Amino acid sequence: MPALSRADNSILGRWWWTVDRWTLGCVGALIGTGYILVLAASPAVAERIHVPRELFIFKQVVFLAVAGGLVVGVSLLSPRGVRRVALLGLAVALVMTALTLVIGVNIKGAQRWIALPGMAIQPSEFLKPCFAVVTAWLLDLGHRNRRIPGTTIVLVLYALILLMLKSQPDIGMIVVITAVLFAQLFVDGLNLGLAGFGLLAMAGGGIGAYLTFPHVQSRVQRFLHLKAAGNYQVDRSLEAFANGGLFGRGPGEGHIKDVLPDAHADFVFAVAGEEFGLIVCLVIVALFATVVLRGLARARDERDRYVLLAITGLVTSFGLQAFVNMASTLHLIPAKGMTLPFISYGGSSAVSVGIEIGMLLALTRRRFGSEAT
Repeated sequence: MPALSRADNSILGRWWWTVDRWTLGCVGALIGTGYILVLAASPAVAERIHVPRELFIFKQVVFLAVAGGLVVGVSLLSPRGVRRVALLGLAVALVMTALTLVIGVNIKGAQRWIALPGMAIQPSEFLKPCFAVVTAWLLDLGHRNRRIPGTTIVLVLYALILLMLKSQPDIGMIVVITAVLFAQLFVDGLNLGLAGFGLLAMAGGGIGAYLTFPHVQSRVQRFLHLKAAGNYQVDRSLEAFANGGLFGRGPGEGHIKDVLPDAHADFVFAVAGEEFGLIVCLVIVALFATVVLRGLARARDERDRYVLLAITGLVTSFGLQAFVNMASTLHLIPAKGMTLPFISYGGSSAVSVGIEIGMLLALTRRRFGSEAT
């Protein structure tokens, strides 16, 4: 690939010399880390639930391969192409998320999944990237044509998504989508008074969730009282980081994966901490931070409002998801079942994040002339 000439005018050649290769490299490293950690964590989990040892490994290899293909494929699109994919994706994700309330599979008290042969998909995962891009387009459209109530349409769409996610319930997804919308409105020039009101509304929403949903109240109480019953996974996670130290116990030498039910999914960062140590964990954090900061740096110089707002939403979603997972694992925030992008086991998560990063790379490519639209 590096041997491609700058004079190469093919689609692949133009893509290679205009895409953010630092971000692409970080994403490749995260996918590689995902392969390593699924090999480390999933066999023990598979044995514990009496399924073939290689089952999770085989599935995640396929999921990450699809995600990697989507990163490259979607990044070839123009900003207009990204918008079209987002509009179609949002429409499909909304319908399927609504269907979870009717035919969804209830897992651990939440009805977020639709069962398919050999797997279950979580449609709400695909709302995140598509909502960010569609919101950016509608806000930009409202500025270009004052007769189009772009902001009002966005708020109605947000309320619809909020209602469906509350019914599942999926408070974590509500938090991410709310943060995406708030970040985009703020960058779009939201009045500081309204921004303050928005922050107060989000705080009120958090209190309302605490008072309304028993599982939210339970998680907050367990966060505030680490020694309380029900903190088994967090306790074992902190123990894993303590056991790992700076350099880790070595690949395959960790013990936490043998006792953590979600070692291959929500708590995979703890497996990394025990087997590979603090230094590798800091490298993983640096990879996520680089993707976010590179996206924001490209957005800073962007003149197209739609592209600027879309990049803002995409990096907010990606960065917040990574932060929530790692912070939950380290007991910095109340536990939340959210995957670590490209690293945790999960097909819906891997594919949706692949689309998200593909959109980010497509929108941050350097464009000239007709390619700018």
